[in-house]
Amino acid sequence: MSNQQSKYQLLKSLEQDANLTQRQLSEGLGISLGKVNYCLKSLIQKGFVKISNFKNSNHKLQYSYLLTPKGAAEKTKLTIMFLKAKTEEYEVLKKEVEKLTNAEIGK
Repeated sequence: MSNQQSKYQLLKSLEQDANLTQRQLSEGLGISLGKVNYCLKSLIQKGFVKISNFKNSNHKLQYSYLLTPKGAAEKTKLTIMFLKAKTEEYEVLKKEVEKLTNAEIGK
């Protein structure tokens, strides 16, 4: 998964639940914990995600990752890019299937 796709998936997940831990994000998205940490730091530095901390019931410090308005706009931009890439991928696969189907019919 590219960094752009990882950032999109992170923004999407955090928009749904700001209280996910990095470990939960890693497991849910199928990417390494290190990559989650790297991408989150990048999103925070760019101002797309705001981090806040609070105490949970176990008296441990936990973080909450909140999308900023700038982050919501970036998610929209990444969504468009992601959909465009998937549409192009679909068209390539569709042509390949048509080519294989025509070759099979010609036998």
